[in-house]
Amino acid sequence: IRPGGRERVAFKMAERGGRGSGHGSLDKSITLPPDEIFRNLENAKRFAIDIGGSLTKLAYYSTVQHKVARVRSFDHSGKDIDNEPLYEISVQEEITARLHFIKFENTYIETCLDFIKDHLVNTETKVIKATGGGAYKFKDLIEKKLGLKVDKEDVMTCLIKGCNFVLRNIPHEVFAYQKDSDTEFRFQTNHPNIFPYLLVNIGSGVSIVKVETEDKFEWIGGSSIGGGTFWGLGALLTKTKKFDELLQLASKGQHTNVDMLVKDVYGGACQTLGLSGNLIASSFGKSTTADKEFSKEDMAKSLLHMISNDIGQLACLYAKLHNLDKIYFGGFFIRGHPVTMRTITYSINFFSKGEVQALFLRHEGYLGAIGAFLKGAEQDNPNQYSWGENYAGSSGLMSTSPDVYPMQRTRSGTFDMLEMDRLERPLVNLPLLKDPSTYIPDTVDLTDDAMARKYWLTCFEEALDGVAKRAAASQPDSVDAQERAEKFRQKYWNKLQTLRQQPFAYGTLTVRSLLDTREHCLNEFNFPDPYSKVKQKENGIALKCFQSVIESLDSLGWEERQFALVKGLLAGNVFDWGAKAVSDVLESEPQFGFEEAKSKLQERPWLEDSYSQWLERLKEGPPHKCALIFADNSGIDIILGVFPFVRELLSRGTEVILACNSGPALNDVTYSESLIVTERIAAMDPVIHSALRDEKLLLVQTGSSSPCLDLSRLDQGLAVLVRERQTDLVVIEGMGRAIHTNYYAVLRCESLKLAVIKNSWLADRLGGKIFSVIFKYEVPCK
Repeated sequence: IRPGGRERVAFKMAERGGRGSGHGSLDKSITLPPDEIFRNLENAKRFAIDIGGSLTKLAYYSTVQHKVARVRSFDHSGKDIDNEPLYEISVQEEITARLHFIKFENTYIETCLDFIKDHLVNTETKVIKATGGGAYKFKDLIEKKLGLKVDKEDVMTCLIKGCNFVLRNIPHEVFAYQKDSDTEFRFQTNHPNIFPYLLVNIGSGVSIVKVETEDKFEWIGGSSIGGGTFWGLGALLTKTKKFDELLQLASKGQHTNVDMLVKDVYGGACQTLGLSGNLIASSFGKSTTADKEFSKEDMAKSLLHMISNDIGQLACLYAKLHNLDKIYFGGFFIRGHPVTMRTITYSINFFSKGEVQALFLRHEGYLGAIGAFLKGAEQDNPNQYSWGENYAGSSGLMSTSPDVYPMQRTRSGTFDMLEMDRLERPLVNLPLLKDPSTYIPDTVDLTDDAMARKYWLTCFEEALDGVAKRAAASQPDSVDAQERAEKFRQKYWNKLQTLRQQPFAYGTLTVRSLLDTREHCLNEFNFPDPYSKVKQKENGIALKCFQSVIESLDSLGWEERQFALVKGLLAGNVFDWGAKAVSDVLESEPQFGFEEAKSKLQERPWLEDSYSQWLERLKEGPPHKCALIFADNSGIDIILGVFPFVRELLSRGTEVILACNSGPALNDVTYSESLIVTERIAAMDPVIHSALRDEKLLLVQTGSSSPCLDLSRLDQGLAVLVRERQTDLVVIEGMGRAIHTNYYAVLRCESLKLAVIKNSWLADRLGGKIFSVIFKYEVPCK
């Protein structure tokens, strides 16, 4: 395998015990694109490895060099600037940190170690942290191949560290499994405080650990009846040697053919004990009385039920004993297998009467490797940063249905990847969320809503060629821009096809996750800001109109001015290149401007209800102490829509925190662009100038690079400022921020949510027309 090479490579299965599947034999090799396995290996700094009985999980930290778009003011001293661009745009190289986690069968460990050895250019450490039962077995091989000393770490300590890490950093990491529901996976909201919880690790046996804090946990019990029992007894009963084949047998079996049920004993339900007739009274009970052969499938299913029920009851009793209502299950016995998750979930629900929840993790297979890596990287303080899953470089959670792409399941089960990027600064909850533990950013769950899912996936597919074209056009001087744009197009297309079949692959599927995945794929192929030139042009045009807009507003009476300010905010929000209806207009009508956008708005019925309440608040209530405004688009939106509104608040004596994206997404205004725009506005307007000078107007970054807004993952500096300034009004603007996300967000202070609906299908679903407006003024319940 050669990184960056164009050849596709084969790890030979025939030479290493390749096996078939239940759906026909696999090819003699697993063909993998070299740019997707062991990525950035040449920049790897340190390694960790977790070797189990059949799977190896390798972790490494690398530095990634990628392009970023920077803006910088021109030196306009003594020059006529009317015909010059507002600011300079440059594309620079930036180095960031990335964590890579790769999972593969032990069959391939020697081949993979050879590859790492051949392509490892430099590493900062001469020690590789190792955990898992196979770490001792492969110690000599690892040291020989890599020339690194193996330093073994405690398995349970690594599991806990890894679990804490993913619970903190990966939204939608945790799910409940509901086999008979329309949605198999029910993903959980990240709780701001992850402790305490119970971790049940099911390997050969069962370990039950109570985790109280980051470094305080206690092994409180276990059982020798676990995955090893299932494997061993299953082999005796069915003559089947492989663990996964036993599970496959169990998925086809009927345990009621082997197990004795309550109704077999009592003729129906046992009313005295409150037991239904379908409960198992005796595992394998019928095998002692019936003189017949039982199928391998039925016996495997009965055995799986027996062991899962035993584990479930034991875990439930420990949870009740320690007053815990969350149990995370992991280990080789789980691994996303539907029959296992279903039986454990049923057992927990039954024995706890629904008071304790059985929860599973999307990346539970990586916990040990993550923990071992963290043990070896403590000098880098990885827990002091926030990390985010890179959707472009991560494999998705596979379907549990054997009927969905069975060959793909077997192939993708051979190699699996998780990549996480280190963010510039810690992300935290917005302090004004009423209840962070129940906050859900997204308005619609597309894994639940099949009609919406079909529409939005098709919408993103149809827009893909245009996005690729825009990306290539944004770098006219690059000789390989067209080639990279095509690679982006193909990668994102493949992601969309995966999500059609497996909508839960990366957690809850939402419009936000579709947009974020697209941004990750654009960055993957070095298109950091395809709309940079568009934003530059539109900011320059809008600035030339700013003074005339302010003069027009100042000439109005107070009540007329409030209406005009809100209408201007909404008209500015029309200018969204991410909306097809708008981009079609902007491409075909270059003269389309602020006044034309106002004429598009469908104003009613917001004027009669929510707007009236807002107007009364302004008339009768005292000025707000501090307003936090989340801005949306560049150009007319922020300059002619947001800034006149900001100016009015400042004139009333309200301080303003203006929050913009840390990084680019579509034509959203970024923090660095907002600094330049504000500087130019301040030069024209004394209200803005004095507010900046006196720190009554503060510009901050959100910590996000998304067209949507997750109020549970905001820049820590923003959160500190919100507390210090005693913010009592939050304004969220834009379709992505106020409709796709946060429409139902409940805050502890007054809020305004404003947007223009620029999508015909969504407008129809909401009972309106395209360019209908959302104006939602909310006052917290006392």
